[in-house]
Amino acid sequence: MNTSKPLRVGILVARGQRLQNWELMILDRILAAPRLELAAVFTHPAPFCDTKPSNLLRWGARLEAKAFARQPAYAPKQFDSRHHFIERYDAAGDATHAIDDISADTLRRLKVDLVIRTVPKGLSGDAIAALPFGEWAFNFSDQRSANVDWFGYAEVLAHDPTADLILYAKCGNRNEKSEITRASFNIKPSAARLGAFVRERSVTLVMRELTRIADTRQLPSTALVDPSERQMPSLGDLLRYGSIVASSISIRAYRSIRAKLRADSALWTLYTGQGEISDFDPSKATEIPPSSSSIKADPFLFQHENECYLFYEAYARGDRKAHIAVGHFNGDLVQPVGVALERPYHLSYPYIFRDGDQIFMIPETHQARRLEVWRCWQFPLKWELYATAFEGQSPADSVLIQHDGKWWLFTNLSDFHAYEDHCSELYLFEVDGPALTGIRPHKHNPVVIGSTVARGAGRIFARGGRLLRPSQRNANGIYGYGLNIMEIETLSHSEYRERCIRTITPSFKSGLLGCHHFDETGGRYVLDARLTI
Repeated sequence: MNTSKPLRVGILVARGQRLQNWELMILDRILAAPRLELAAVFTHPAPFCDTKPSNLLRWGARLEAKAFARQPAYAPKQFDSRHHFIERYDAAGDATHAIDDISADTLRRLKVDLVIRTVPKGLSGDAIAALPFGEWAFNFSDQRSANVDWFGYAEVLAHDPTADLILYAKCGNRNEKSEITRASFNIKPSAARLGAFVRERSVTLVMRELTRIADTRQLPSTALVDPSERQMPSLGDLLRYGSIVASSISIRAYRSIRAKLRADSALWTLYTGQGEISDFDPSKATEIPPSSSSIKADPFLFQHENECYLFYEAYARGDRKAHIAVGHFNGDLVQPVGVALERPYHLSYPYIFRDGDQIFMIPETHQARRLEVWRCWQFPLKWELYATAFEGQSPADSVLIQHDGKWWLFTNLSDFHAYEDHCSELYLFEVDGPALTGIRPHKHNPVVIGSTVARGAGRIFARGGRLLRPSQRNANGIYGYGLNIMEIETLSHSEYRERCIRTITPSFKSGLLGCHHFDETGGRYVLDARLTI
């Protein structure tokens, strides 16, 4: 492992084209990262394939981008094109040289470790062979022309549940694409919105992998990427695609009208039964149904003085924010106790836990732009603010655990410019306990990326020497579609690894659209499920 010198990164972009938001974000973050250096920004004079997109594709993509993927221009804080562009590829060359003139000698002279290509055409084989870690690219970079992107069309047309973001490398003189990492994201009703969202998420993903390479100086050994590439959509594809988008617009308009009439709150129900995280059977669960004035979600169980209490997000139909309520079980029935916590902003996900003889709660408070820890001074309804952290940031669904003598905080921060999203990135921090006075980020944050696995779905359990983490499976265009049980295999300040050992979908009962939260204690479990009506 070589930690003495920074990783020198080159970027290859299209000549004569304005840099897109995601390209500027990558450049900015490389310049701000202490373990990375921006070695050069190369411009490709002919970066796109010869096939021209049809007028229908160009017009449709432009209209769709304005309707579904509008975003503010990113204002770089570090990057300045006047200082960082390399137009001349070697000491004697000039800007009219072809791309092949980015020679192996040029790359060695500039001491470039790897080049990130943002356009379809890249370096020559000899030039790539001079790069210790090769030429990197995203799969969406290959689905791009001078004036249109077509990433996302195939996924929407196929009604895929998710879309894959793949970061791959070419190394040596081989034309093979070796996968570095990938992440899956919930499908969107529009290719333009899906593409814009995935490109913003790609910034975090590539920065994590660059930092990992800077630390380890080793490329991961992974499978080869399928060499076939997504083609531009045909006329028939575009006609079918237009029908799909028109249907999505109708649904969006209907939901907008319902929202204005204050009638479109998500309707959740709870299910409870006997079992533990390793063996529960939701098909045998008993429903705790909602009413229009009492909808329950994000349930957490808590044993206190031989009674089982239920803390949950509570709201009425049409409400714009929720509070934290509490009840206790009488058999499989929940008897209301009262309001545990209410604030001027939305509250949910009341993660409740003990530390010694003290009881704490970390509700989800991302609307307040901070994480809040509350301490109970009279159970179960009297709470006082104990600590705050991540001021000005957007944390959600936070869980604090002790493992091997250390405290670990898991939280879903939303690292975003245009698209705030808490479902795609799981961050890990070593902390000093509930006071959160010492917070040390994991070396490779975010430790999990992807909407099918990243977002927390309840407390983390230590069972039989194993750590089990419920997570949401956001897919099929549905928030909270399914529930995963993840086994944490490695947890340290420099490493994190987990695997999915079980997935629960809403098919366990009829009339359900999703299920996205789980908890258990004392042999009783509870999960929530989203109703189709």
